[in-house]
Amino acid sequence: MKIGQPTDLPQLPASSPAASAPPQGGGAAAAGSAAAGAQQAAGVAVSVSSQVRSLAQTGSDAGEEVDMDKVNAVRNAIAQGSYKVNAEAIADKLLANAQEMLDRTRR
Repeated sequence: MKIGQPTDLPQLPASSPAASAPPQGGGAAAAGSAAAGAQQAAGVAVSVSSQVRSLAQTGSDAGEEVDMDKVNAVRNAIAQGSYKVNAEAIADKLLANAQEMLDRTRR
């Protein structure tokens, strides 16, 4: 699993509920800052490349295979409470992905 590049991350439209909803439990100050954020988001122009449009039409998962046996095994292990997270492997992958991203920006 790779961490998405900033250009790979989806952008929320200014009219989406997540972009304009005030934070939970914030009171009047949070509502004011949410309104300011909504005003800023409304002025941001977003463009979608033709490559992204073609992915949206064909489905981004079209070429990926999912091992449903493995998915079901992990799901069952989580449900039974026997799934163990390998924090060292996750940390190694995060560091490798960060290094890869740094290498790309230095070129």
